[in-house]
Amino acid sequence: MKRNGNVKWLFVLALALSMILAACSGGGSSSSENGSGNDIDEGKGKGIEGGDLVLAVLSDASSLDPAGSNDVPSSVVQANIYETLVKRDDNNNIIAGLAEEWEAIDDTTYEFKLRQGVTFHDGEPFNAEVVKMNLERILDSEVASPRYFLFEMITDVIVKDEHTVQIKTEYPFAPLLAHLSHNGGSMVSPKSIEADYEAMKGGEKAGTVIATNPVGTGFFKFESWTPGNQIKLVKNEDYWGDKVHVDTVTFKVVPESAVRNADLETGFVHIADPVQPNEVAGINEGSFAKVNQKASSSLAYLGFNTEKEPFNDPKVRKAISMLVNKDDISEGVYDGFGIPAKGPLAPGIFGYNEDAKPIDYNLEEAKKLLKEAGFENGFKSSIWTNDNPQRQQIAVLMQEELKKVNIEVEIEVMEFGAYLEKTANGEHDMFILGWSNPTGDADYGLYALFHSSQHGSPGNRSFYGNPEVDKLLEEGRRESDPDERIKIYNKVQEHLIEDAPMAYLIHTEYLTGVSNKIRGFSIGTDGIYQLQGVQFVEEK
Repeated sequence: MKRNGNVKWLFVLALALSMILAACSGGGSSSSENGSGNDIDEGKGKGIEGGDLVLAVLSDASSLDPAGSNDVPSSVVQANIYETLVKRDDNNNIIAGLAEEWEAIDDTTYEFKLRQGVTFHDGEPFNAEVVKMNLERILDSEVASPRYFLFEMITDVIVKDEHTVQIKTEYPFAPLLAHLSHNGGSMVSPKSIEADYEAMKGGEKAGTVIATNPVGTGFFKFESWTPGNQIKLVKNEDYWGDKVHVDTVTFKVVPESAVRNADLETGFVHIADPVQPNEVAGINEGSFAKVNQKASSSLAYLGFNTEKEPFNDPKVRKAISMLVNKDDISEGVYDGFGIPAKGPLAPGIFGYNEDAKPIDYNLEEAKKLLKEAGFENGFKSSIWTNDNPQRQQIAVLMQEELKKVNIEVEIEVMEFGAYLEKTANGEHDMFILGWSNPTGDADYGLYALFHSSQHGSPGNRSFYGNPEVDKLLEEGRRESDPDERIKIYNKVQEHLIEDAPMAYLIHTEYLTGVSNKIRGFSIGTDGIYQLQGVQFVEEK
């Protein structure tokens, strides 16, 4: 496989990504080679074909259109229906997907040789025209995709022949292959795209057709979706590659952790996500399941709406950040399954600043800053969060800490879909959310969260804007030398710690309950389930 051009960059990225597994392990566990703190398949019986796999998940998807969402609950479902041009292996190396080969023609042009004989679930052929149609849809301002930022540097998609396509970028963009491996680059059936555009002409929102009847090339096909309840997929018998072992997979929305665990124990579900940190030992000591631990590239954060008073004042934001006790959060909320965050990037992510000086807990300095900002007597505000127990616990901790500086906070918990919509619209004051980094690169971890062009659903729900940060983020995208990129991103992180558009809380571990009745399950550092190899096992 040819990988000319940015070879040095790809090697550095692969090396950096491999560090995530060692750097982010927590909870007193030691990470194995695949990033899991334990071997959940050890001692299980022989795998068998067939069966109905059921997952109990905390939140429902917001959309099944890969261009219409940018959240993990949506991505974990989409990843089974759709496929991308390239993928990442267990060590986060770029590998073949729907493209079999690729090479850098020059600094701004990649050419891809596409896999032949691939068809969509509706029988439509996959070819170069389809790649062009999909990428141009994401770049279409009428579609207004929240994943536009992933591919906005693309200027042309050129069909060379039926199975050869070139992608040209405005400037040399080192993480292009990593971005193309992202779920946002999933290939949707051309017939679905055409139908979606027709619906838009009739006044429907972009993605209406695709979101409710998703058609990809993946190893599972969409069967049904009852919003707020479950999504069901079925085996794609015509899949071009290795077929899945199970007949169906169902994602059941089960907000209560106790119910998820009870269903796991009784066998009603086979995967429960997430397991709460204080539940890990109990499940591992039982005979029905084990907890899969996976170091993540994610960030949990407390965000501020920087367009609203008083959070438009960095002194106020820094003061509140100084009231975040990260050790209490790490040990008290997450039972040590994760590490306190210095800034927005997790250790091991390309561009992580090891020397960054985080904002430490300091009550007296917080009082001083609030006085300077004119809020010596405090103010009233609110913290929003969704139906995630750890986020709710963090909100309560912050509520108690903020009382010490006379800031009275009301906590509001809402359903995940409504939460995403309202924070994207900027209706909040403070909010608690997370951001995973599926590409392993600083650009993904910083551009969407902090560039002023990304306000709202693309990722910047803090509505933060700083011309110098914008400039540096744009330079980081255009710089091809890895060492220079690191220098740029170090500067960005210094600005972000000083400006404090959010309080950076913790890089957590993914904790997933896996039944002893199945084998072959894993989860990526981005939180995406790997279900292709899952199979039921013979009972002993």
